[in-house]
Amino acid sequence: MIRPHGSDRLKPLYVMDEKQRRELEKEALGLPSVVISSAAAANAVMLGSGYFTPLSGYMNLKDTLGVAENMYTGAGLFWPIPIVNILKDTPAIAKAKRIALRDPNVEGNPVLAIQEVETIEKATEEQLAFITEKVFRTTDPAHPGVATFNSLGDYVVSGPIQVFNFSYFETEFPETFRTAYRVREEMSELGWEKIVAFQTRNPMHRAHEELCKMAKEATGADGILIHMLLGKLKQGDIPADVRDASIRKMVDLYFPPNTVLITGYGFDMLYAGPREAVLHAIFRQNSGCTHLIVGRDHAGVGNYYGPFDAQAIFDKEVPAGALEIEIFKADHTAWSKKLNKVVMMGQVENHTKDDFVMLSGTKVREMLSKGEPLPVEFARPEVAEILGQYYRSQVS
Repeated sequence: MIRPHGSDRLKPLYVMDEKQRRELEKEALGLPSVVISSAAAANAVMLGSGYFTPLSGYMNLKDTLGVAENMYTGAGLFWPIPIVNILKDTPAIAKAKRIALRDPNVEGNPVLAIQEVETIEKATEEQLAFITEKVFRTTDPAHPGVATFNSLGDYVVSGPIQVFNFSYFETEFPETFRTAYRVREEMSELGWEKIVAFQTRNPMHRAHEELCKMAKEATGADGILIHMLLGKLKQGDIPADVRDASIRKMVDLYFPPNTVLITGYGFDMLYAGPREAVLHAIFRQNSGCTHLIVGRDHAGVGNYYGPFDAQAIFDKEVPAGALEIEIFKADHTAWSKKLNKVVMMGQVENHTKDDFVMLSGTKVREMLSKGEPLPVEFARPEVAEILGQYYRSQVS
């Protein structure tokens, strides 16, 4: 395993000492409090988990603008996306030095963390537009990440935090949610030193399965970390519990024992394409992984990014030495009728489009909702059955 990003050790912000945590929870009841956004809550979970090492909390406006512009904080830390707590208004916390951050995603809005308030700064419309354009490469309100960011407000509240819990992720996904420090522990227990990570917000079809196997062989990895996003998604994406069930079935049946670790992390999808791919690399490095698979349209949505922009950013914009994790660049994968196996489409000769089994996402959803079987070259039948049950339940 490799060192965490920007640090010799992992720096989770979760208060692990139970006595100290109980004292802080009691203090929080007497502090000014605010219900934060789901995005800020997800940032707190990632900070608490150690995934955002070496950050100590939410960024101020200067660092937010610097990270947006050139992927560096004022202190010289390489970081691709601002980690912020942005509010619509601040009367409830005006002049407060410490505030309680309440969870918007759990009934009753329990306290998720205490934040030490260093600054409360109002961002201008021009500054917010600048951040949006730099991070998402668009200001189109139809982009789901842009829409979410532009709904947060304009008051940037900065300062270190102490995290008390991991929101709904621990309770709803007890078998899957893992902190970065626990992922490292589990990989160490398996004796893994070289690990390839696979990011997913979708179910894994046959091509994804084979891509993981190809990457493991090509890198000489000891194991594969399948690391799924468990937080908020755009409308139409498949819920985490369904993805989790289908991935576990695939791994149980089609991977050798002790070669895959199935885990998830508590974050909301940004759909920020290239910038989000770099963030994915950072928190996989913090998890101990030595390689990250970056494929076609990684972390993208719609037609906002080129198919391999998320690979190009590592060559063109990430400075040499900024990251220790290595990127495994994957071409679009599909089943070759000629070779009778999954291949990277750009690496095979004498093939036309008709030589591949290709299904659009729309066609897959249509077939599943009608109970029609997917081609075995596209999806394992056991996986297709789990997905089919979900889609049929949505239309019944």
